[in-house]
Amino acid sequence: MCSINGWINFRDPGAVRGEEVAAAGARLARRGPDASGAFFAPGVGLYHNRLAVMDPKGGAQPMRAHYRGQWYTIVYNGEIYNSGELRLDLAAKGAVFQSDCDTETVLWSYILYGEDCPKHLNGIFAFAVYDPREEKVFFARDRLGVKPLFYYRSGANFYFASEIKALFAHKEIAPAIDREGLWQLFYLTPVTLPGSGVFQGVRELLPAHAARVTRKGFEEWCYWQLTARECRDDAATAVATVRERFCDAVKRQLSSDVPLAVLLSGGLDSSAITAVAAEHIHGSGGQLSTYSFEYEGNKENFHATLFQPQGDDAFAADLAAALGTDHTVLTAPTDEVANALTDATLARDLPGQADIDSSLLYFCREIKKRHTVLLSGECSDEIFGGYPWFYRPEMLHRDFFPWLHDPTTRIGLFDDSITHAAQGLAYLREVCRRSCEECPVLDGECDADRTARIATFLSTRYFMANLLSRKDRMSMYSAVEVRVPFADHRILEYVFNVPWAIKYGNGVEKSLLRHAMQGYLPDRVLWRKKSPYPKTHNPAYEKRVRQMLSERLSQKGGFLSEYVNRRRLQELLDGENGTWFGQLMGRPQLIAWLCQLDDWFRMYDVKLV
Repeated sequence: MCSINGWINFRDPGAVRGEEVAAAGARLARRGPDASGAFFAPGVGLYHNRLAVMDPKGGAQPMRAHYRGQWYTIVYNGEIYNSGELRLDLAAKGAVFQSDCDTETVLWSYILYGEDCPKHLNGIFAFAVYDPREEKVFFARDRLGVKPLFYYRSGANFYFASEIKALFAHKEIAPAIDREGLWQLFYLTPVTLPGSGVFQGVRELLPAHAARVTRKGFEEWCYWQLTARECRDDAATAVATVRERFCDAVKRQLSSDVPLAVLLSGGLDSSAITAVAAEHIHGSGGQLSTYSFEYEGNKENFHATLFQPQGDDAFAADLAAALGTDHTVLTAPTDEVANALTDATLARDLPGQADIDSSLLYFCREIKKRHTVLLSGECSDEIFGGYPWFYRPEMLHRDFFPWLHDPTTRIGLFDDSITHAAQGLAYLREVCRRSCEECPVLDGECDADRTARIATFLSTRYFMANLLSRKDRMSMYSAVEVRVPFADHRILEYVFNVPWAIKYGNGVEKSLLRHAMQGYLPDRVLWRKKSPYPKTHNPAYEKRVRQMLSERLSQKGGFLSEYVNRRRLQELLDGENGTWFGQLMGRPQLIAWLCQLDDWFRMYDVKLV
């Protein structure tokens, strides 16, 4: 994993300034601390920071390849899991490889497959290839958006980067936020609108999209999308298909030239990955390393809820022992979780998921001491239907995104003269309605199947995109690469079309996946009720973030001190604790989010426009 950034201007090549390209790259150094490099040609500046994972000696970037009189140059962030198969075909077509690095596979894929190259790739990626023959830079992003790629256009100037912070190293790009950006902050974040960078003028190349920049300008298009198809497979066939595709995805993603581990919560998803990975590594004579997470004071203060019915620690430890993994339990101190909120905001370039982010940042820092590559269980719930809104009517049949239990919670704390809350709610309700209409469906399918399709479509497009963004930013801020086997597009393509009656067999969430993992997992884990990423239940944490909030409210000129409605805020602080976003974010997380919001306006010097 790495970072990429650059500046393109084919109409006025002299406008591209190398010092700005390098300064932008320096802001992303945490993503790639092992090496950095730059490439310049008329109208093109490319920069790369490297986290060496595959072929550490031979994978330096920017990487170049010569073919039929032209030198092609790539900057790339990602991992390709079918690199071996591709190399056989590419070599037969004329590719001459100089390394074992998958970067070179991607570069030759562009040279020989052209703009269709991302269709051939199985992996997580965001890359740019300079093609001098056509005076073009070609871009592509993986199908589910695991790896990020942001850009900003101004006249003939095109700037791009793995993270937004790098764009602000360019003199003509200012951190500003307009009304639509504010609505995303107060109504949606940590979820954002597809393609939006929240900051004014900042865009994100959409998942499964490619683009080109030429003298004519910028063009973007979709190279892959979910398709609704009739599935005639019975339950047994569906189980076998999911098992085969999932196991293949896990085994492909175990390839690494640096130490690798699995994040094991003890829930179904991470346990499934661990079981398959442990079997494969043990068969090669090795031992898999695993990590689970806990928080200071949680055992004494945990209270079961609908969303989090059980703690994880005993499940993870028992499974690790049964599978023979080298298991480590990391415990996050309360003060560390609170103190890392500011760094988590910097890592994400936005106020995000409060301590859900900052704790992951702490855990990744600790993991980096021993391991560089991790496998994680994200994306399973969105694909297999693990969230309550897949099967709870009161959450499904609303006119807003179902994971936002009360969209007015945050925006109601601020002056309506800047938020224009009613207008924003109407706008985002329309966005949600249009998104539901864009979901591919089949004529004549039953209500349960259509509802499940829409829930999957919304969840993968919005909620999953947020989780992938969080995982990428927190891990890469610590120079740790995270792979997500459930994000293999072949799994989503198939499961999207499996009837809901099979996916939710006997009224059990993710029944299809549970049956697919029989034989790999003990029943105690296999049929365990879903438990999300753990959060702190320690009352000392809320006390700490309340103190932080008080400090920010006392600072003159801050966003909170200027615009928050203190009466409404006090009512929230004095009221009952309740979940307002997803399954984890209650009052302590809202208080912490407000601190992140204030920090974000200050650190980025954000202007309201």
